[in-house]
Amino acid sequence: MNAGSSSLKYQLYNMVNEAVLAHGSVERIGMDSSIVTHETAGKPETRDVSEILDHNAAVRKVSEMLTHPEHGVIRSLDEIKAVGHRVVHGGESFKQSTLVTQEVKQEIRRLFDLAPLHNPPAMMGITAVETNMPQVAQVVVFDTAFHQTMPQETFLYPIPMVLYRRHKIRRYGFHGTSHNYVSQQAAVKLGKPLESLKMITCHIGNGASCAAIMNGRSYDTSMGLTPLEGLMMGTRSGDLDPAIVPFTMNKEELTLNEVNSMLNKHSGLQAISGISSDMREITEAMNEGDKQAKLAFDMFTYRLRKYIGAYAAGMNGLDVLVFTAGIGENSVAVRKAVCDNLTFLGIELDDGRNTERSREARYISAENSRVSVLVVPTNEELLIARDTYQLAKPLA
Repeated sequence: MNAGSSSLKYQLYNMVNEAVLAHGSVERIGMDSSIVTHETAGKPETRDVSEILDHNAAVRKVSEMLTHPEHGVIRSLDEIKAVGHRVVHGGESFKQSTLVTQEVKQEIRRLFDLAPLHNPPAMMGITAVETNMPQVAQVVVFDTAFHQTMPQETFLYPIPMVLYRRHKIRRYGFHGTSHNYVSQQAAVKLGKPLESLKMITCHIGNGASCAAIMNGRSYDTSMGLTPLEGLMMGTRSGDLDPAIVPFTMNKEELTLNEVNSMLNKHSGLQAISGISSDMREITEAMNEGDKQAKLAFDMFTYRLRKYIGAYAAGMNGLDVLVFTAGIGENSVAVRKAVCDNLTFLGIELDDGRNTERSREARYISAENSRVSVLVVPTNEELLIARDTYQLAKPLA
């Protein structure tokens, strides 16, 4: 389960063969016109519009869908043995996925300050499952856990140490589940031990981050204390001079909430292109001669190249470059613009391979490329399911 403030996404797995039996979502939770979309494998998608006022009611609705005589896939909730939850922020407390206990729930609540938009809804999802399926084991999988291997020189900020000691202000990084999954898949595709590789994974969608993965462990990542730092994104600014914040607040008489909204919701590709936060629409407009769209595209790809170059320097080498997520998996133009300007690293793109479409991990680098370049479709839900299965299996 992936619970947002007004949404709930879910997938039901049979872990014997890792098959997705059903999946769906509940949107507009808290309204009288909530939309439930549900699809069971081999059956047509169903949609339902009804009043769903909270996450407890949303989980109850999902349960009804899963056990529905026509649209469902199981006879009883007793067939569900475990539920895994995506939780964005685990702070320094959680270095790996863990079973839900009273102590774990208490710690997630303590971390609300670090992820006020994400951790509270996740907690509502956990509580709703407890209410509706009290017999089921629950597991939490943290976006930040994979990056807990970062050394101090990469996760600390050059600000007074008292701020770290008192408030744990540091780089945490996000998209960890995705970076973890695609790095594993890339190593399998290469036929090499993950521990032997210097790898950069680029999770680029509406939210975007890079990770430097050395010897199978996260060494550095572009997102920081929050998901705002790092790459230019759909509506987020990414890196900027921190003095811009007080300067803009003073000049425009903005409140803290207003400038926070500006940087998170009204910046990035949307702000520069003036037309969209969607790279597909920006690329289309750019090809039709729109100068602002081209500027947004060029800024986005330039900043991504800068991070790749920096991480290659940080690791003193690079064996593998991986593209994943919405833009990374689908934008031929972004991958080409990035790779064609990284030839100094030994990256050579094969234009034919780059234009191919596949749902499997694949090479897009040329045969003579010193660095292997791969497109690896991400599957965070599967990794959550695997962690949940491994932790809950002994309790069955």
